[in-house]
Amino acid sequence: MITVGEASVRILRKIQPLDAEAVPLERAAGRVLAESVLANTTSPPWDNSSMDGYAVRSSDLVTGNNLPSPRAASIDTGRPQLKVVATIAAGQHSLRPLGAGEAMRIMTGAPIPLGADTVIRIEDTDRGAERVAVTDLRDLGRNIRRAGEDFVSGQTLFDPGTEVRAAHLGVLAAAAVREIRAYRAPRVAILSSGDELVELGDYSPDTSAAKIINANSWTLRELITDAGGEPVDLGVAADTPSSLREKLELTQHERVDLIITSAGVSVGDLDHMRSVFAELGGELDFWRVRMRPGAPMAFGTLRGVPWLGFSGNPVSAMVSFEVFARPVIRKMSGHEKLHRAMIPVRLAEAVAIATPLTHFLRASVTRADDGVYNAHVAGSQSSAVLTAMARANALLVVPADSASNPAGTMLSALPLTDDLGMTSHFAIQ
Repeated sequence: MITVGEASVRILRKIQPLDAEAVPLERAAGRVLAESVLANTTSPPWDNSSMDGYAVRSSDLVTGNNLPSPRAASIDTGRPQLKVVATIAAGQHSLRPLGAGEAMRIMTGAPIPLGADTVIRIEDTDRGAERVAVTDLRDLGRNIRRAGEDFVSGQTLFDPGTEVRAAHLGVLAAAAVREIRAYRAPRVAILSSGDELVELGDYSPDTSAAKIINANSWTLRELITDAGGEPVDLGVAADTPSSLREKLELTQHERVDLIITSAGVSVGDLDHMRSVFAELGGELDFWRVRMRPGAPMAFGTLRGVPWLGFSGNPVSAMVSFEVFARPVIRKMSGHEKLHRAMIPVRLAEAVAIATPLTHFLRASVTRADDGVYNAHVAGSQSSAVLTAMARANALLVVPADSASNPAGTMLSALPLTDDLGMTSHFAIQ
C-alpha cells in the first residue's frame, strides 16, 4: 500500500493538459484558455454618457472663480441657463458640435457630442425642452465614460489558464471575440463490472432476482460532468475476462482520454480487471492505497491512456473520484488549481478509527455561531450506504495515526460541493 499523498503525486505526475481546440463563444463557459485572448475592438468605442441628462461645456456654467459664467443666459434665480439644440439618444451620434451657450439632451450610453466635457444629470436641471436651467454644479467634468476606458483593440484581455466564467463571456462578446482557443475537455470512459449489476432501464423486481441496479454509472457520469469532463458510458461488463476485454477495447474506438472502472480490482476469484488490463498491454503503476473507503484502487496506463480502477462499492467509487479523478480531469482541462481547498473543522462528536488508514468519513459540515465549522458524521460509514453520501457535504479526513478523536478535536474536511459557507439570508445591510 502507498499513502494517499504519494498516490496523488504519482497520478498527477503522469497527467498533462490536453491539446487546444477552437471553441465558439456560446460553448466557452467553464473552459480554460490555452492562449491569450486579444480584443478585436475598443470599449467604449467613443466617449459616451453615463447618465440621462444634458451634455454641456463646463466653461458655459462657471468662471475661473467657480461663479456662474456670464456667457450663460440667466433666469430670475441666477442659475445658469442654456439653449437646448438637440436630443441624442443611445445609438445615435450628434449631427454637429456643441456650441457656446448650448446644451444637448442626452441619454445614457449615447455618444458625447464634440465640444462637450460634462453631462449634467437630469435631476440637477429644470428639465427644460427649449432652454434648460442647471440647478446644481456638482457634476462639472463628470458623467462621461471615456473611449477605451475598459479596453482597446489589440489589448490582451485574458491570459492562458483563465477559466471562462460569466463575466469573461461578457467581456469577450463586447470585444467582438467569437471563438477562443481552449484546452479540450477530456472524454472519460466509465466501465462498471459485475454479474450482479443491471441497468436501471432493464431492472424489474419480478425478473431481476439477485440483481442490483448499476448506480455507479449515474454518480460517476455526473461527477465527471461537474469536473469538466465528457462522460462516455461503456455500460456493464460481466465478471469474465472476455467481457472485460471487449469493453476495454471500446476505449480505443471511443478515443477517450481517461478510463475509470469500478469493481474487479480486488483479490476475489472473479476480480479479473488487473489481469485483463495487463493482457491488453496495460502498465500498472500502483495498486492499493492506504485509505478507507477505496483501498483497492489501481492506477496505470492502457495504450497511453491513464486508467483509474476503483472499488465497486458506490461510496468507495465516489470518494476515490473526489480524491484522485477530479484533479486529473481538471489538469487535463488546463486548470492550475486542481484540488478543492480543505477546510478546518471541529468534531461535533467523538470519532474513532479501527485501522491505521487515512479515513474519509461522510460528514455534514455547518458553520457555528463562533465562525468555526462543525463536522457531524453523516450516518452509516459503510461503503455500500449511498444515502449517507447524499446527506454529506464534505469528507471528514481522519489521519491514519489518529485512532481516537474526542468531540472538539480540530481536523480537516474536503468539501464535496460549493455550498459550504452559503446562507439563506443576505448579510449586507
